[in-house]
Amino acid sequence: MSWDELQRPTVAAVEVDGVRLGPGSRVVLRPAPGGDILDLALADRIAVVEAIEQELDGRVQLAVTLADDPGRDLGEARFLGHRFFFPLDEIEPLREPAVPEGSRTQRVLVAGIGNVFLGDDAFGVALAGRLARRPLPAGVDVVDFGIRGMDLVYALQRDYDAAVFLDASPRGRPPGTLSLLEVGPDEGEASLDTHDMDPVKVLGFARALGPVPPRILVLACEPAVVADEAGPDVLMELSPAVEAALEQATRMAESLLAELTTTRTKEVPPS
Repeated sequence: MSWDELQRPTVAAVEVDGVRLGPGSRVVLRPAPGGDILDLALADRIAVVEAIEQELDGRVQLAVTLADDPGRDLGEARFLGHRFFFPLDEIEPLREPAVPEGSRTQRVLVAGIGNVFLGDDAFGVALAGRLARRPLPAGVDVVDFGIRGMDLVYALQRDYDAAVFLDASPRGRPPGTLSLLEVGPDEGEASLDTHDMDPVKVLGFARALGPVPPRILVLACEPAVVADEAGPDVLMELSPAVEAALEQATRMAESLLAELTTTRTKEVPPS
């Protein structure tokens, strides 16, 4: 590699179809016709701009990761094998819902929680996948944490205004019943097994390490079938009742995120 390669000009933002794009912007991938099998797999997928790179000859490409890639929360390590490069004429800005005038956008973490091998325990993962593929308000990060408790702990230390856990939670109700709960400021234990994904323990441990989002909510679904983690059975599908609840859960989550990401700013009277 020459020294010139290390001195590529940097670009902070670009404009595509009248929309300013930069790191964090969400786009739709539109590979040119006649591409390879990877282009077919990436066509029409929603992606997040990670960086804007300009070649020495002036060509500009967007480095993107897929919005529903479960590896997006791995920091810089996610780039190997997860980052794709697209020229500006092969992407389309994702038209996000407008933020009302006089309001400001807040940052919200949406955390999909669950084990995909334990039947309805995968509700949160399935719902996170659905949300990641839909237009969402600016400021929303949807991440499939699965059973990675420590990854969620670290994510909760970032500067979010709110976090929404998506999880299966047996509460003695009919299977598929949805509940929206708000977690109190003192709930959660401070201990955590590094391979555990008990949301209450994760939250308690995160609070012991430092500040967490001031609002923590849980969108929960009553499971019908959850395999025993210590047992021999592997259940890769949701029960019919929980599968049927996903559409309503998606609408609930979208409504909640619209509310959480927009707060009215108070006008400061002239002095």
